[in-house]
Amino acid sequence: MLMMKDIIDDKNPRLREKSELLTFPLTPEQKTLAEDMLTYLKYSQDDELAQKYGLRAGVGLAAPQVNQLLRMVAIHTIDENEKEHSFVLVNPKIVSHSEEKTYLRDGEGCLSVNYDVEGITPRFSRITVEAFDVDGNKLSLRFRDFMAIVLQHEIDHLDGVLFYDHINPKLEPMIKAKAKGI
Repeated sequence: MLMMKDIIDDKNPRLREKSELLTFPLTPEQKTLAEDMLTYLKYSQDDELAQKYGLRAGVGLAAPQVNQLLRMVAIHTIDENEKEHSFVLVNPKIVSHSEEKTYLRDGEGCLSVNYDVEGITPRFSRITVEAFDVDGNKLSLRFRDFMAIVLQHEIDHLDGVLFYDHINPKLEPMIKAKAKGI
């Protein structure tokens, strides 16, 4: 089981490296990593289990955050329509996006950033992602609003980008005027 000690923080230079594409079939270790990442997210959102294991709550986790430079992300959250999303994506790639932008009014957080960061992280409101599941089945998925933000955040990790890299205080008034805050 993954614990907080397994998640590297933003001071670790490996978090800034680009991740490698995975090939199929995945190794047993890679499949276990996928399961462990998803389990961490589920446990972190259960108050009793989070307290028992000392987990910070998260809705997404990318393999580089657990020191594995692999193009794999796990997501476990509920969207704005109360629909649960719980999955692992391998080699995810954003293939199209809206021109419209959105942002989280309260700002983004990250399991690898152990402090509050002020500012707005602009993201595309809608995205289409192509990826594979852990069994190598090709997927084409569309996300909007909160889910689009979560996916963009995690995919950024695969390229060594952190959410605060997108923050520009000088542009915040313009972003707030043109983008949708959620």
